[in-house]
Amino acid sequence: EHIKHGRFGKWLENNVDWALSRDRYWGTPLPIWECGEAGCEERFCAGSRDELRERGGEVPDDLHRPFIDEVVLECPREGCGGEMRRVPAVIDTWFDSGAMPFAQFHYPFESEELFAERFPADYICEAIDQTRGWFYTQLAESVLLFDQTDFLNCVCLGLILDPDGQKMSKSRGNVVDPWEVIERHGADAFRWYYLTSQQPWAGYRFSVDTVGESVRQFLLTLWNTYSFWVLYANTAGISPEQLDELELGSGAEGAAASLDAWALSRLQATVAGVRAHMDGFDCTSAGREIAAYVDELSNWYVRLSRRRFWDGEVAAFATLRHCLLEVSKLLAPFVPFVADAIYVNLAGGAEDEFGEAPDSVHLCDLPEADPALRDERLEAGMEAVRRTVELGRAARAHSKVKVRQPLRKAVVVANAQERAEIERLAELVASELNVKELEFVAEESDLVGYRVRPNFRALGPRFGKDMPQAKAAIEALEAADVKRALDSGEEIGLMVDGRDHTLGPDDLSLVMEPLEGYQVETEAGHAVALALELDDELRAEGWAREIVHAVQGARKSAGLDVSDRIELRLGGDDDLIAAARAHEPYISGETLATSVAYEADGSAQATTVEGRELRIVVSRA
Repeated sequence: EHIKHGRFGKWLENNVDWALSRDRYWGTPLPIWECGEAGCEERFCAGSRDELRERGGEVPDDLHRPFIDEVVLECPREGCGGEMRRVPAVIDTWFDSGAMPFAQFHYPFESEELFAERFPADYICEAIDQTRGWFYTQLAESVLLFDQTDFLNCVCLGLILDPDGQKMSKSRGNVVDPWEVIERHGADAFRWYYLTSQQPWAGYRFSVDTVGESVRQFLLTLWNTYSFWVLYANTAGISPEQLDELELGSGAEGAAASLDAWALSRLQATVAGVRAHMDGFDCTSAGREIAAYVDELSNWYVRLSRRRFWDGEVAAFATLRHCLLEVSKLLAPFVPFVADAIYVNLAGGAEDEFGEAPDSVHLCDLPEADPALRDERLEAGMEAVRRTVELGRAARAHSKVKVRQPLRKAVVVANAQERAEIERLAELVASELNVKELEFVAEESDLVGYRVRPNFRALGPRFGKDMPQAKAAIEALEAADVKRALDSGEEIGLMVDGRDHTLGPDDLSLVMEPLEGYQVETEAGHAVALALELDDELRAEGWAREIVHAVQGARKSAGLDVSDRIELRLGGDDDLIAAARAHEPYISGETLATSVAYEADGSAQATTVEGRELRIVVSRA
């Protein structure tokens, strides 16, 4: 709007006549012939070759200078008989660019039907400096000839600036060679940066490092999600034909089925959003919507479904493959090379057998949302689940309790609807939070206590030397009564040194304190509290998980494939070994160990778990 009615609109309001001619040699010759006889002012503007021939001119094949200058006409004025020669000026080159909408079809001399199909254009796109150049010349010529604009939409780009906000120019020495950026980060990263970093009309403060951010924040997440699918599909021997035979959204039960349905539902919402943004010529919002969905796939769907892929569950492979294929189609205009690489492998497989599907993503139509796969209630419920998990993770981080250490329970603040959705996916939530059970309360106050503190900046001038007594009196107030009064907008009565005082919300604050033995994390009326007390059973299970983590590291160091079975030997601290014996089936299953022995010789890889020694020997079974 600020371009349409501002920079461009003001330019049109104050417009002056266009001086069309230029004193140049190269360019489109101005097609005006003037009589050279003294006192004769005869002029002729040629509209075509035929008009020149009708005047008796010999028209050359090349209408540029110097050839067109050789065309001499006889003056038609009675009694003159002088020679008419073309004026030496050429036309402003912006006239040529403004004539593009019709000149590209050689209209009106041919291609009338094609011109009618293509005119006006759906949109044009150029930088802000063209408001007085190409944007204007197109508009002026189109309105003059056709009494309408030649474009329906105009996307106006901002300028590319250096990191300090200066316009890039060779004279300043701040120009960046695009080929260096492409060689360093790739063409797709370059494109993704320009299309999604900010709205294109806002301009860019460009630096090579910011392009690298687009690789790290999005392209690597996308590629890692795709690579995860490929790795486990190859391990499980999954083929595209096998997945094509499975009805989308079927084959899973319980929480797994809910996860699949959620991923497919969010895909439909993303497709609908991307199409709406693209129809509105807003590629930035469209790209960001795709990026948000890829992040959800990677950090929620794949994270919670890892065991299913490990177990070779076909429904999980089918769901993620479908989501990645549709994402590749959405991404085709943004990152054409990465999108096609993902599509070709997932659609065609190792044998490049595409069946009836196109053999390139660039031959596919942009996806359309399927209302039958959209479930907004499920999405809202999953959002409550995700928020619960995020708050629980934050509580763990603040308490400095490792993620691998199981806890007895998590207490969740949720309303009735949220509780129903969280309970439906309780297995997922408990697994993500690594707790044994979930409890629910309706109010945040059930998880915390409050302590009243004075606002010294506000009360100091009022109480002066009596501030210590005021502080003691305020801290002795019943926190629940103070909270209730403040929530209802009432004032608090206080007696200090025999005198009555009233306090308002700016005079004191309520400091939230978690219940003893819990770590609480809150956000906008939602809260999760983790019970931090550990007993011997929880501690041993935590050690077992740490042992699994250490063994997986040893597997990787040994260069083993993810599907390789191993023989495992453990040694070290007695408590750790006791924990390993108690959880041997779990350790064996997680590490693919066909046998576990509790002896480790000098070849063992040594590490520590919470300061306790652990020795590991792994060998391919």
